[in-house]
Amino acid sequence: MDYAFRLFEEISEPNVISWNVMISGYNRSSQYDDTWRVFCKMRVLGFDPNQYTYGSVLSACAALRGIWYGNLIYCLVIKNGFYSNGYVRTGMIHLFMKSFCFEEGLRLFSDVLCENVVCWNAIISGAVINRENFVALEVFSQMLCGNLMPNNHTYPSVLSACTALGELELGKQVHGWVLKCGLQGDVFVGTSIVDMYAKVGDINDAVKGFSLMVIHNVVSWTAIIAAFLQREDPVSALQFFKEMRKVGVEVNNYTLTSVLTACAKPQMMKEAIQIHSLILKCGFDSDSTVINSLINMYSKMGDVFSSEVVFRESGTATDVESWAVMISGFAQNQSSGRAFETFRRMILEGIRPDKFCSSSVLSIIECINLGRQIHCYILKVGLVSDVSAGSALFTMYSKYGSLEEAYEVFEQIHGKDKVSWTSMIAGFAEHGCADQAFHLFQEMVSEGMKPDRTTLSAILMACSAVQSLQKGKEVHAYALNVGIGSDSLVGGGLVAMYSKCGALVSARKVFELMPRKDQVSWSSLVSGYAQNGYVEDSILLYHEMLVAGMDVDSFTVSSLLGIAATLTKADLGKKLHTPVVKIGLSSDLSVGSSLITMYSKCGSIEDSYKVFDQIENPDLFTWTSMIIGYAQHGKGMEALRLFDLMRKKEVEPDSVTFVGVLSACSHSGLVEEGYSHLNSMTKYHGIKPGSRHYACMVDILGRSGRLEEAANFIAHMPIEPDALVWGALLASCKVHGDVELGRLAAKRVFELESTGAGAYISLSNILADVGQWDEVINIRSLMKGVGVQKEPGWSLCKS
Repeated sequence: MDYAFRLFEEISEPNVISWNVMISGYNRSSQYDDTWRVFCKMRVLGFDPNQYTYGSVLSACAALRGIWYGNLIYCLVIKNGFYSNGYVRTGMIHLFMKSFCFEEGLRLFSDVLCENVVCWNAIISGAVINRENFVALEVFSQMLCGNLMPNNHTYPSVLSACTALGELELGKQVHGWVLKCGLQGDVFVGTSIVDMYAKVGDINDAVKGFSLMVIHNVVSWTAIIAAFLQREDPVSALQFFKEMRKVGVEVNNYTLTSVLTACAKPQMMKEAIQIHSLILKCGFDSDSTVINSLINMYSKMGDVFSSEVVFRESGTATDVESWAVMISGFAQNQSSGRAFETFRRMILEGIRPDKFCSSSVLSIIECINLGRQIHCYILKVGLVSDVSAGSALFTMYSKYGSLEEAYEVFEQIHGKDKVSWTSMIAGFAEHGCADQAFHLFQEMVSEGMKPDRTTLSAILMACSAVQSLQKGKEVHAYALNVGIGSDSLVGGGLVAMYSKCGALVSARKVFELMPRKDQVSWSSLVSGYAQNGYVEDSILLYHEMLVAGMDVDSFTVSSLLGIAATLTKADLGKKLHTPVVKIGLSSDLSVGSSLITMYSKCGSIEDSYKVFDQIENPDLFTWTSMIIGYAQHGKGMEALRLFDLMRKKEVEPDSVTFVGVLSACSHSGLVEEGYSHLNSMTKYHGIKPGSRHYACMVDILGRSGRLEEAANFIAHMPIEPDALVWGALLASCKVHGDVELGRLAAKRVFELESTGAGAYISLSNILADVGQWDEVINIRSLMKGVGVQKEPGWSLCKS
């Protein structure tokens, strides 16, 4: 263009044609600023532009998205009488569309009837660019009705609109028009057909469309490879890539990124190395898009070492996207320390982490204080209002239960999308804040945001948590109204909600109407029957689940084992235990804990320990279940030995663990050890003792005959003693025959729990043991006076 301009300057009398040659030349060279400069010079020198001049200058304005300059040109167009010229109007429509001024472009198109197909193509492609796909199809329909024949530039845009809307049937009709017009052999139209079928899920027609193409270029080959990737068929994708190489079509960076995605599986290491070699051979190792895909591929294969090697040797150390992909790779492989260190190194090297870097680090933060440091950085660089970074930040706070901080961040996000609304609702629901979840759901709907299947699943979780049947029914009605009531995710949530609310008839109806029952819906209904006491229904459905070939999860098995524990049916528990071992769930911690509890409650503490001993890395709940099991069976020393072993394994106890430990001390008469463990709760573990812990300590003292010390202990408790504490003292008074202290304990229990029969019976028995029958009669009369009745005894006998 420099040589061209020098020659142009030497022309003594340039005309409009020579000016147009220069202007269009700068356009072809993408030197749009120079286009504008030459046009301005042409005007200053008094030359009158024609339609070709205006069309070229408007194209330059569109490329620069210079809407202000474009409007100036359009004023000249109207002034000089070129308003109805199709070439000029097309340029102006392109300008409006590329500047996202869709309404202005549509108004311009509608002002004058145009029979120029280029103008129609401009409005159709512009509508697709602006995501006005319905408008694009409507304009295409008007074009056909007006007997204006579409060309090879029309169909790719129309097919893109069908793809965006998921309109397979309409896409097939457009394909029919392509065949009618004889454009099937056009490489761009053919590629659009392949892409449309691929993205709407019809892989067979995508392959058929590809095979009917006369010429295949790199774009069409890449489209069919991407089609198989969308169907999660990497083997076929690689086969087509090999065919592409065999026929000699040169690959581009889009082809390679698609193939690298296909290789991102541990079992495809050999193919991955071959593609990596090809990248080096073809010189794509300097292309940042390919390098980032390569880093991502190795990360998804679990080979973070190779990802780091590619990252270090790629020369993309200043490319923020490469850093983001590397951090994401560490996050995918749960290397939180490495991810955070890379994030920190990025800042030290003067590269500003973007929203993707921040989101990846926040996704695997293991310490809330570290998360707060990232929060400070996000505030500093102004990313807190970004949807991606803000959502990752409030999700991190939600994960650690800091819902106030999570909501504060959520409120600061601009342009909240459906994912951010759903994540915040799920955060409230998961942490038992159902009212806030309901309020946020209503706010989301009032903001004009349409909840999807994931949102409804989250709000149903909140309904289940508070057992709100009414709100659950409202959500069900909404789901039916928007047409997703039979969706498997929503259906599973509805089954779980109705089951938790005890509405098992409704739960079963929803379950039966689901076209595709997944594992969650089966498990929810089995557990619902189990938790509501419908033993036979639960077990029958469990067997149906197995016959249907569904995988049994730990939640289902734990619920069934809970039935066996509650009913103390060891035979049922053992029948469940056998398939648990067979399907490999015996090592699951929740199942293991349920088996321990079941065997313990059924009187077989030896079987409980066998299960415990087979668990490789017991968690807190499993240790606690075994300790409590030993305590309940009077094996206090074994419980305490297990607690010591638990501490050596560096498993931190909770308040429930200490109830088991103190119960063990009580059964073994270990008073001093009881005091020691009670004091250690606050001193070493930061756990504030509750009523159950103090009741256990009173029981320890009472069983050891130290009743006065127990009474003195109650008097100096840091919390107000409740009926449970006084009841423990009363039980000890009965054992040791202390009438006066028993009277005091019983009086306190009557004051706190006037309707309970236990205290009346205990005091009555104490008085009967010392022969005070008049007072026994008075106690019985008092029970009748306050409406307390002793429940008749019963026994469970085997016939």
